[in-house]
Amino acid sequence: MAKCKGPINTILSLCTIVGARPQFVKAAAVSRAIAESNRISNHCRIKEKIIHTGQHYDDNMSRVFFEELNVPEPYLNLGLGGGIHGAQTGRMLEQIEQVLLREKPDMCMVYGDTNSTLAGALAAAKLHIPVAHVEAGLRSYDKQMPEEINRVLTDHVSHILFCPTETGVKNLELEGIRTGIYLVGDVMYDCALFYTKRSISIEPSVLRQFGLKPKSFFLATIHRSENTDNPIRLGNIFDGLNSIATARRPVILPIHPRTAKLLKMHHVKVEEHVRLVDPASYLEMIVLERNARLILTDSGGVQKEAFFFKVPCITLRDVTEWPETLQNQANVLLSPTGPVAGTLPSFLERTPSTWPTPFGHGNASEIIVRIFCEALTA
Repeated sequence: MAKCKGPINTILSLCTIVGARPQFVKAAAVSRAIAESNRISNHCRIKEKIIHTGQHYDDNMSRVFFEELNVPEPYLNLGLGGGIHGAQTGRMLEQIEQVLLREKPDMCMVYGDTNSTLAGALAAAKLHIPVAHVEAGLRSYDKQMPEEINRVLTDHVSHILFCPTETGVKNLELEGIRTGIYLVGDVMYDCALFYTKRSISIEPSVLRQFGLKPKSFFLATIHRSENTDNPIRLGNIFDGLNSIATARRPVILPIHPRTAKLLKMHHVKVEEHVRLVDPASYLEMIVLERNARLILTDSGGVQKEAFFFKVPCITLRDVTEWPETLQNQANVLLSPTGPVAGTLPSFLERTPSTWPTPFGHGNASEIIVRIFCEALTA
């Protein structure tokens, strides 16, 4: 599309606050849509500044994502990773507040449900800066999950709520939130479509690197605190992974640094064919997900990507904030409160006959940018 001629009517300032690898992926989609909107429209220009809290600070969990996804370099990296939830959130809140006082943006945008999300939303709301929440309305209804606390509180201080699914809209309405809600689709679906094309060129080398053939392995990710901090749950999960891993069909597990430490701390046995590997980049992860026979995870993002790529998934949790993925048993919940080794084999050969499409049409980021401009120029 050709660039529009004429004077620029409005320049809007946006502070995007991110801190964890799933947020880098989502922000990549929206930042790309912002750049395209700025290129073709003179009615509204958005000047975005990305504030990285440093919640994920390991290069494999942070820098590689900015480089690989072509996300604009963070305007600031606050370097606030590590620490328990309250201390980490408190430090973020203090530092983000100082940034916002200096920058005075027209709006702050936060993503998902991490400590960075909540700190950014609270800092902005207390300064009377409008908050836009991408992935609003998700609920697991498990208050033991720190992510559930973060997402509920963030929604209730946000001015614009971008919901990925109809379920998200209904959840907000049940909590008395009636205004500022927009059903836009899922920005992660945007990313899955866009970056799958890029990942095809590296697919042979990634599979060769791990010595894998398509559909010849299981892929696992484990990182949530309710699993990693509980030695019984963690032991049950790895007993299950150990029971299905073979030389012909290994389990590939890109290991979160914190999970690696806790495996040693809890003396959890990991068999030879459960292969713990370094955290994968986003494109590498797409390759592994698309080529896995089955995915086992406790990640909200990974269970959803499995759904996008039509790969059966077992979610090793009691509940999920993505009930849409449970349709037709494309995804099944398996609680690790008890032994899972005996249950896993019956799930391994599932192939759902149909895959619903409740996550939009791959243009959620464009819709978000349009609504942002309309809301602040009305």
